[in-house]
Amino acid sequence: MTQNEISRLRVINQTIDKVITNQEAAELLNLSERQVIRVKKGVVEEGPAFIIHKNRGRKPKHATLDETRELIIELKQTKYEEANFNHFQELIEEHENIQISYPTVYRILTEAGIKSPKKHRKRKTHHASNNNHLFG
Repeated sequence: MTQNEISRLRVINQTIDKVITNQEAAELLNLSERQVIRVKKGVVEEGPAFIIHKNRGRKPKHATLDETRELIIELKQTKYEEANFNHFQELIEEHENIQISYPTVYRILTEAGIKSPKKHRKRKTHHASNNNHLFG
C-alpha cells in the first residue's frame, strides 16, 4: 500500500469505529459523503484491500505491445534509418502495415535514445551594406 492509501484506510477505519463522522471523513479525503459510505462498506465487506486500485500492476488495454515497440525500434535502426520520425511513421503505415500515431512513434523512439534526423539548410548570408538605405 502507498502512504496515501494507508492514510485513506486510517480515516475510513475511524468512521467505521465512529470516531469521526462520514461528513468529516469526506472533507479529509476530499470525497463526497456518498463515496465515503461506499468505501466504508467495501472495507467492511472486503477488507483493507478494497482501498487499493483494481488496475494496479496491469498494463493499460490501449498500451502499445512490447513486440510492436521492438519492431518499430528495429525498423528505424535498419530499414528506415534515414527517415525523420514523421516520414518514418508514414512509411511503416504504408509498407509495414503498422497503424500507430506520430506521438507514439516519437515517444517510443526517443525513449530508445533515437533522435530524428534534422534537415540541414544552407545558412543565409546577410549583407550589411544593403540595409544602409533604410536609415539614411
